[in-house]
Amino acid sequence: MFDTQISRRRFLSNFAFASGAVATGVGSWVIPAPWANAAEAPIKVGIATDLTGPIAYAGNADANVAKMVIKEINAAGGLLGRPLELYIEDTASNESVAVGNVRKLIQRDKVDMVLGGITSSMRNAIKDPIVARGKTLYIYPQLYEGKECTPYLFCTGPTPAQQCDEFIPWLIKNGGKKFALPSANYVWPHTLNVYARKVIEQNGGEVVFEEYYPLDQVDFSATVNRIVSNKVDVVFNTVIPPGVGPFFKQLYEAGFLKNGGRLACVYYDENTLNINQAAEIEGLASCLDYFKVLTKENPFDAKIQAAYEKDFPGNFLFAAGSAATGTYRGLKLWEAAVKEAGKIDRESVAAALDHAKIAEGPGGPAEMVPGKRHCKMKMYTAVAKSGNYEIVGRSNGLVDPKEC
Repeated sequence: MFDTQISRRRFLSNFAFASGAVATGVGSWVIPAPWANAAEAPIKVGIATDLTGPIAYAGNADANVAKMVIKEINAAGGLLGRPLELYIEDTASNESVAVGNVRKLIQRDKVDMVLGGITSSMRNAIKDPIVARGKTLYIYPQLYEGKECTPYLFCTGPTPAQQCDEFIPWLIKNGGKKFALPSANYVWPHTLNVYARKVIEQNGGEVVFEEYYPLDQVDFSATVNRIVSNKVDVVFNTVIPPGVGPFFKQLYEAGFLKNGGRLACVYYDENTLNINQAAEIEGLASCLDYFKVLTKENPFDAKIQAAYEKDFPGNFLFAAGSAATGTYRGLKLWEAAVKEAGKIDRESVAAALDHAKIAEGPGGPAEMVPGKRHCKMKMYTAVAKSGNYEIVGRSNGLVDPKEC
């Protein structure tokens, strides 16, 4: 499932077959509006995400969610009496490819809104072509490090405050006080760790070490030795694929879990559970806005999950750390904003999106914080047990992102 060599030809045939998408160039697809309105053209929604490359598992899920939500909106009569047309561009886990493809959405397709980007480096690469030069609304759906306060850019995934304020005290109580912060060397881990360290120290914990590694590093023997020899209690990990699998395996083989150590990783969802054997990450704790186990208690979550699995069976899972929940939330908040604005221009929709709310979404309701362009949502702490998650903690109500 984490096939980083997914072939473009195989992907293209699968993608077009599954979605009714029409290829309009290299890395470009359109799903035409389902009906024609002689009076007005369709509203055009642009999705820019990693359909190929190392995090294609997440990008494909996000594109699938967009197809599902747009289909649902069209089935209910569209927006403002107009159908929605979906334009999808592959950002390919490659910023230089992404910038060119995103320009197509703005200049060629003239979309009314763009949603997408997974890594922060991708968001930073494509936001200027969308927002500044393209004068278009941009919704970023992934959990991230915060600090993004660009006008007309709205964030619908969790922030450090939402992921750390309740989670880290839980880790200290259920793991211990000595933390290691092994990290991939890019913007998200650096900024998240500043916040995490502050919360760890405020709660009586200590950071034994904080280290950064190249994104493609797979040998972590020196790091594992430091963790074991320093008797670290909690490994608060921000190493990402492809390195995270070998890292967790090497920790397991060194006896970290057997000796009572606790793994923690705030992007870990149902997609990432499959990177390692279940025993290698037993007890791993994560804090996200949604886990699939919630479908057992929440009928709305069960409904979304079932609809997604019916339309998109296979390996691209509907999961929080892969931005699928933020994609769903972003599109539904945008839909609410368009309905309130009664028009589709950027100024009007942004003004309505500033305070948009949805009564139901993955994990519960959500609402934008006025003037902050970030989203309040419910948060859940879960622990991996035998290859599945169990919820062990939940927020009281919607958690403030504390951004901008």
